[in-house]
Amino acid sequence: MRALIWTGSQARVVNDRPRTSLRDDYILIKTAAVALNPTDAKAMAQGRAATNGLLGCDFAGVVIEVGKAVTKSWKPDDRVFGCAHGANFNNAEDGAFAEVIAAKGDTCMRIPDHLGFEEACTLGVSVLTCGQGLFQEMMLDLPSPVGERMKRGEHILIYGGSSSSGMVAIQLCTIAGYTVLTTCSPANAALCKSLGAEAVFDYHDPDCAKQISDYTHGQLRLAWDTIGSASSTEICMRALTQQPGAKYGTILFNEIPRGDVQYSSSFLMTFLGESFDKFGKHMPGRAEHFEFAKQFTELVDELLEQRLLRPLPIRSCPGGLEGILEGVKLIDTGKVSGCKLVVKIDETE
Repeated sequence: MRALIWTGSQARVVNDRPRTSLRDDYILIKTAAVALNPTDAKAMAQGRAATNGLLGCDFAGVVIEVGKAVTKSWKPDDRVFGCAHGANFNNAEDGAFAEVIAAKGDTCMRIPDHLGFEEACTLGVSVLTCGQGLFQEMMLDLPSPVGERMKRGEHILIYGGSSSSGMVAIQLCTIAGYTVLTTCSPANAALCKSLGAEAVFDYHDPDCAKQISDYTHGQLRLAWDTIGSASSTEICMRALTQQPGAKYGTILFNEIPRGDVQYSSSFLMTFLGESFDKFGKHMPGRAEHFEFAKQFTELVDELLEQRLLRPLPIRSCPGGLEGILEGVKLIDTGKVSGCKLVVKIDETE
């Protein structure tokens, strides 16, 4: 089959990759579309992958075969999307950038009739990242598929609102009843507001943190950081209330300068419940993360079916799997914001 792999020194499209095998708790999927994430670009730039291993995480496609240990009621020809563990040092068969892939069956999600493959593939990584970071680690109230948005309540700052995770986080927190504030560039302010943000702040402005604090009268208690840089951490710390009870969550391992703030972090691929090695660290299998992901993905199915959760804006990359390499260049040069780069697999020559 055709696939994008890490050769040990570069990413390359091959035409003779053996078809991925089926594990008991996985499903085999004929891939229709995939999306790019910054982590894909970083994996290639830093050589963070098994030699001859598949790359890529976000996918959408059609079920071919179901492993005997999968508990969700998948069957052949079901349309699904989700997140694969691309660039996995521990298993070269994990990854999304191929014609046929394997994905953990109980954490895949159903594509509703009103969404196409290209729209659906924008969501897998981001919804699982948000579920884990916001609702498992920060223990926020879960969004409820009630058919309409709940009355707005406590403020939460989503730092990096035009990132993929930020765009999903704005929606999920709004559905859950929070009043969302976010940061982004002025060019993406209207997009973030259309997703549910009440107010948008320019992170380039040196007074950004003060503006957020003033807007919330010094009472901001919740912040979730999708960037995890030194500057994003600093803005969040300055925007949060000085009173007891402030919470800060992030998707990386950055340290924070305030000891009075409750800190949480998450690392997405623990949602599989499998051990792996990355960044020189051994990540043990977390059964509780897998159980949460199973439940959260069922909730996402409901939110999508009721059209409460929207897919992300798409920017198409022509050329199939070869187009991924061009898309990575756009990510590396900072030319992707407020959208997801999407590739149709059948365009591969």
